[in-house]
Amino acid sequence: MQLHITELAANRLTEHLNDQAGSFKIFYDTEGCGCNGIIVILIVDKPDPLDVAIETNLSPFYVDAKQQFNLEQQMKLDAEPNYPSFKLSSDSGVYSSNVRVRDTRSAAVGTSAASDACML
Repeated sequence: MQLHITELAANRLTEHLNDQAGSFKIFYDTEGCGCNGIIVILIVDKPDPLDVAIETNLSPFYVDAKQQFNLEQQMKLDAEPNYPSFKLSSDSGVYSSNVRVRDTRSAAVGTSAASDACML
């Protein structure tokens, strides 16, 4: 699986790391998000044992092995200049145009960066 990250999206993701170690994970979150759920980008201390690496043009990204089947082999992550979220798409269409980042690293717990991804 490959994920192309645009320059603007890469800059924003790097800002979210706040000069701390961490990895990105694409996650389909259904906890507290209603029956449909949403796609979020988690910042994690380290990938879970069953996570699968996604090839990117930035830093390593991961996805849960079971959730990878909901995504396509070629994906794109983009951002809008005046909008705080990301857009995940493929040649088949847009998965979400409102993908938020949720920092779940242990250093971020208790900070505003660790907020619920379902909250706007």
